[in-house]
This record gives sequence, structure tokens and C-alpha cells, in this order.
Amino acid sequence: MRKHSSVAILAILATLALVISACTSPSPGASGSAATANGLCRPIGDATAEETEAPETAPPGSSDLKIGLVTDVGTLDDRNFNQYSWEGALRGAAIVGAAEPQSIVTTESSEYENNIQSFVDEDYDIIVTVGFALGEATLAAAEENPDIHFIGVDQFQAGDDPVAGAGLDNYESLIFNEAQAGYLAGIVAASISESGEIAAIGGSGTIPPVVNYMRGYENGAKSVNPDATVHLKYISDDLAVAFNDPTAGKTFADQFIQQNADVDVLFQVAGKTGNGVLQSVTDAGIYGIGVDVDQWLSNPDSAECTVTSAEKKLTLAVSEGIAAVGDDSPRAGNVFYGADNDGIGLAPFYQFADLIDAETQSAIDEALASMASGDLDPCQPSGLCYAGEADPGT
Repeated sequence: MRKHSSVAILAILATLALVISACTSPSPGASGSAATANGLCRPIGDATAEETEAPETAPPGSSDLKIGLVTDVGTLDDRNFNQYSWEGALRGAAIVGAAEPQSIVTTESSEYENNIQSFVDEDYDIIVTVGFALGEATLAAAEENPDIHFIGVDQFQAGDDPVAGAGLDNYESLIFNEAQAGYLAGIVAASISESGEIAAIGGSGTIPPVVNYMRGYENGAKSVNPDATVHLKYISDDLAVAFNDPTAGKTFADQFIQQNADVDVLFQVAGKTGNGVLQSVTDAGIYGIGVDVDQWLSNPDSAECTVTSAEKKLTLAVSEGIAAVGDDSPRAGNVFYGADNDGIGLAPFYQFADLIDAETQSAIDEALASMASGDLDPCQPSGLCYAGEADPGT
């Protein structure tokens, strides 16, 4: 979905309780919260989550497939990337009628190979590995174990053919066009900003999907307001800090907001660390935009300030990969998800729906259609999507 060249390309939820204020007020509608006091964010009031249609499932036990999932560094309940990929594994198992998947949570990057090998040793049929950083270990395991099907989330396979990738029949990589989703988020941010100054805070500039989200965000914002100031900042090249440390995210965002008082919309692209960024946004009472999943749902403590989220359809993609194996039609190579197959998009606007006027909605719809047709490149005009080097931000 990104340009097919040498460029390195790189949820089933529980019913929500009433969302509490980040300032420990007794309810989201209570007066005196930082968000309400600052006048931008809003208690969720009567806003409710949209129901999604449940997929058709096979009778439990009708498949003997053993499915395992290895997370990236973090936790299974990170309210973000790991969690929604896990939800996809659960959904995929239900679709094919397999037993509930098992998971291994990675705490340090040095564990990737051993965690994958644990499932290999137990004769698992499908192993899902989550995140760009697991790509090398997943490829190696796939080469050594041709009878096991591997599904790598965000793991672009290099090769002579950008679709065939490494040329292995048992390894599929789920690739999302983050720049497209970021572009849509940028349209929203520039449209609702009162100051013309917006920002994105990413986990690490060495991770291609993070950079692509943020550069798409910049280009989308500029398409609405060419004079907008778009700050792009990265937290750390230490992946544990960058993606698994909400306290570090909040501290970083607190300092950034204090130093850039005119910023009134902030997009987080930092996994679980980004949950801390959204907490900072809520404390400051400015607009926030979530990432990867619908964070109004998954991160309710900041729902007062989360206008929307730039989504990858992680649950859909992982479940489709598992279902294909169950249907004896496994996929291989790079499997792309983007605007042309509903693989990316924006989450609902919930209590902020009235901010999205007809002009803004039209801009979103037109951009989505143009990206689906290939007429709009979200990496342009800056051309600064990930090109294989660490991105210092601006």
C-alpha cells in the first residue's frame, strides 16, 4: 500500500462503564475537570459505541488448528496494537472453530526468537507475531518450519516482488498504509484546530509505521491549511520506553504542551506509551487523536478529549489470515490493507460529531476515495514517508 519499491514498508471489546475524568472527578459529566474547564474537550454524555456485526463462526471444536500469538514488547491488554491483534486471533479461532489461542507476552526484545520457538516446540499450526520488530525472527522461524503458518503484523517482507516478498508459502505479512490513515487524521486536526498549530508525538522515529502515520498526518493537515504549523516529535529509540511506558509518554507530552501552548490538537503514535500522551492531552484540555484502534473505546480515561483515531483494521486483518488457513487457502507474502479494501480509516467522532462540518466530511470522503483509487499519495507533497533511516522529526 505504500509504494511498492525498495522503501522499507514498514478489537473485541468489553462493554464500557461510564468514563471517568482524568482529573479524578466522579463522572465524565462532572464539573471542574481539566478538559471541561479548558473548553475544548467534552464529557461523553449520551455518546455510545457503535455496534459491529459479529462474523459467522464455526461450531467450537470443528477445527484442530492450534493458534498462538507472540506480542511485541508490552502487555496483552495495552489497549492498542497487541490487544487488537489478539482480538483478531480470538475472532479468527472462532471463525474456524478452533480452540482459544494461546499467547506469549514479550517483555524484552531479546525474547522474540525464544517466544516464537516455544510455540514451534509445541507443534502449533499458526503463529501470529505482532509488530515490525519481530519481522527478522519471524522470517527465520518461517524458513525453518515450512509446515507452520506464520502471520506477521506490520512486517514487510523484502524481495524482488513486493507482493511475493520473501517467497515463502507459509509466511504472510499484514501491511497497513499508515500514511493514509494519518492523512485522514491530519485533515481532521487542521479542520478543528483554532490556533492553526497541531502536533503528533510518536514512539520512535526508527519504526517505519510510526513515521508514516506522522508524515501522512502532516500532509493531510497541509491539504486543509497550507499555513498550519505541524510539530512532529519522537519520544525515544528505546522501544520499551517508546511503546510500553505510559508514564514516559505523559511526561514527554506534558513538557511538549507546556513549551507549545498554542497547540490545540495532538495525535499520538506511541502504543501503550501513547496512552500517557492522551492522558496529558486530557489534563491540558486539548483535542486528542488516537492511533491504530478506536481509542475512545479502548482508552476510556481519555475519551473526553479523543475526537477520533487513525485506525488500522488489526482485528479484521489477523482474523482474515487465520480464516484463510482454516479454509485451506492460506495467504503468503505481503498482504496489503488500505483505503481500497477498508483496511484503514477513522474511528467515529462520538460527542465531537458536530465539529466535523460538511466541508470537513467532504474532504475526508474525497481523500479516502482518491487514496483508494491511487490518485492521492498521502506521502506527498513532502515525500517524507519512511525511507529506511531514523526520522528526527521537526
